[in-house]
Amino acid sequence: MSPHYRLNQHSLHSARLDDYNELNQQLMEGLQRFIDDGDTRKTHEFFGRYENIYIDAGKIPALSQVIRTVTEIAAEILQQPAAELKAGLWFNLMNPGDRTTLHRHDDDDELLSAVYYVKVPENSGELVLSRPPLDCRITPEEGLFVFFPPDMPHEVTENLSQHSRISLGINIGPKLRDD
Repeated sequence: MSPHYRLNQHSLHSARLDDYNELNQQLMEGLQRFIDDGDTRKTHEFFGRYENIYIDAGKIPALSQVIRTVTEIAAEILQQPAAELKAGLWFNLMNPGDRTTLHRHDDDDELLSAVYYVKVPENSGELVLSRPPLDCRITPEEGLFVFFPPDMPHEVTENLSQHSRISLGINIGPKLRDD
């Protein structure tokens, strides 16, 4: 994995997996296999689609690998032991014409938020992070993690491609004693 780097002075970080093809293929196959299972939870319905698709990590082993990786990177960013952190994640499937409205992730005990890009067709939307004076547009790439503060307002522009884009939304928080 390439080292993370800081963008501007607003606590934005990124990391890129060097060998992500097999991992991403497993994630896409798992999403396809389990998206309509009875125990798959879907939330945040906007514009006719669910923005958050929660599939148990036990069903898709590649999700556990993402959680381990994101927790290790978050520990470095937050300068906390990885053993004291937990990560939760969900799939975000953006079909042609879909977009994600401006929102934040600071609803609970989040210390850091992130996105991991699984499948990124050209022109499938940009991540827009906005908090004055920052107005940052990030063009997604497969295998890329972007980390940002959970209270950072962000949105995703319209998917103008003819194909679906798949990413994982991630929140990192403190591990509780009973976790």
